[in-house]
Amino acid sequence: MDFEPVGRRGQCNSDSSVLECAHQLGINIKSVCGSQGKCRSCKVKILDGKVSEPTLSEKEIFSEKECDQGWRLACKSYPLNDCKIYLPPESITAPQRTQTEGLEINILPEPVINSYKIAVNPPSFSDLRGDADRLLETLNLTHNISCNKIDIDVMRDLSPKLRTCNWKCNVLVRKDEIIGLSLSDRKLGFAVDLGTTKIAGYLVDLNSGKTIATKGIMNPQIGYGEDIISRITHAIQSPAEAARLKNLVVNSVNDLVGDLCSNIGAKADEIVDAVIVGNTAIHHLFLNLPVKQLAESPFIPAIINALDIKARDAGLQIAPGAFIHLLPNIAGFVGADHTAALLSIDAGNSEGVVLVIDIGTNTEISLIVNGKIVSASCASGPAFEGGHIKYGMRASGGAIEDILITNGEIQYQTIDGAAPVGICGSGILDALAQLYLAGVLDKSGRMSKDHPGVRSNGKYLEFVIVSEEERNGQEAIAVTQSDIRELQLAKSAIRTGIQLLLEAKGCTENDITQIIIAGAFGSYINVDSAVTVGLLPCLPVERFKQVGNAAGIGAKMALISSGKRLEAQNLASRTHYIELSTVPAFMHTFVQAGYLGLYRLSGGKRMEINKE
Repeated sequence: MDFEPVGRRGQCNSDSSVLECAHQLGINIKSVCGSQGKCRSCKVKILDGKVSEPTLSEKEIFSEKECDQGWRLACKSYPLNDCKIYLPPESITAPQRTQTEGLEINILPEPVINSYKIAVNPPSFSDLRGDADRLLETLNLTHNISCNKIDIDVMRDLSPKLRTCNWKCNVLVRKDEIIGLSLSDRKLGFAVDLGTTKIAGYLVDLNSGKTIATKGIMNPQIGYGEDIISRITHAIQSPAEAARLKNLVVNSVNDLVGDLCSNIGAKADEIVDAVIVGNTAIHHLFLNLPVKQLAESPFIPAIINALDIKARDAGLQIAPGAFIHLLPNIAGFVGADHTAALLSIDAGNSEGVVLVIDIGTNTEISLIVNGKIVSASCASGPAFEGGHIKYGMRASGGAIEDILITNGEIQYQTIDGAAPVGICGSGILDALAQLYLAGVLDKSGRMSKDHPGVRSNGKYLEFVIVSEEERNGQEAIAVTQSDIRELQLAKSAIRTGIQLLLEAKGCTENDITQIIIAGAFGSYINVDSAVTVGLLPCLPVERFKQVGNAAGIGAKMALISSGKRLEAQNLASRTHYIELSTVPAFMHTFVQAGYLGLYRLSGGKRMEINKE
């Protein structure tokens, strides 16, 4: 197999699809639907060679002209001989913009790891105690503490290390256990937000609580499905596949550790503590816990409470005796990442009516009413991240991220100012709002065939954003009627979640004093566009606050402070989860929430708003 333009070549198994061949060669082709042939995300072009005949799903996705040109789905195409495959940019999960920034909160360090300077008397013929006993006794007597054990990996290196440091060193203690010896006064911590799409890592000085290096990377599990259910389905095929998904993340996190340490001239074994958060499914996959029950009603996690495990048991390569603290989950689809987000905004002390939303493939929502919290999850799908959208893509170079339509003139901006190759989440939301305001779409989302920018592509109507002429003969970038329906489903799921939580607490939209929008997507969306299409309630702009990666900030807070770990556990335990599908008004509200425009919802009914 020869993949262009990446220049990767190699042998593949005869029974492997083009997608599987690419994965075997280390090429990450997108697979939004998890290889079910339901999307265009893994589209490739067969330049040379022969592959299996197009499937019915491919014939539905591609026009006859596209099929004749060699366009196929990598997940449904099987090579019959040596092939040369073209990978379009939008099909590759190349390094993309990631979100690590958030609103920093200064907190007083309350270290879980304490460091003690000691000078141990060396052994002699009159003092033949073992090195471990000698170390423990000196530590306890010198600092008046009670430490009675040493991590086994630390023990294995203890004797040579004591002699190398001439019996003087810093002893790192966690509770009653020695987890490391160090010649440096520096203590580093590592906080990680394991997102479904992106992984954000933070290197922290535990003495000061300051962040000293950050980096974001893509979650490599994307190649096995962009939504959680696809990954769960893949994991339950066999223990080997579950291990594969775990190892993908663990290896990436270890690479992230190496990169961050390299940036500051540190070594990985200087990291003495770590905190990791993620949604419940990612949490379980990372720990290789069973996940099948997460996809079956009533969607029960294997564990909800916080966990402390040795880093090495998870495969994380940091200090030999270091632990990982995993914040508590709330429910099957509201995980530790949302707990961390609640921690970062001080949810326990919130006043008034506060709505917290982390928009993603699975959107988590919490409503805080005078400190009391109810939460829900919405299967909003990947539409707002570019998935299931014909020309959708993630936020990388060339993605259209802002769109404005004025008097029929279309203006857009791409990431990095590159030539347009598709539309990312923020651009898609803008497009939906602008098409509605321009009269291209009515309240029901139906596209007007009489509008001058609308044309038929043979299957359905579409509105052209970038024409073939503007792309020098390449395929136009358009928003289709099918895209609009996908976006309506996503926005309806989120707005329904908001409304049902409000009704559960006896509140109305007008009662909301603040809407906090968290997460990478939430950092880039245009709030006006979100309100215009009815994704978010119609409230004054000053009530909205975009806080960036709140989950990452919460993870750092728990890393710096043992008190914040207890606070996170308290927040999770007092949060009441509502399964939206069991609420009687769910379906009526969902249907009404699909409409575009400004409206209020109540009891499954929609009331139009005329905004002055």
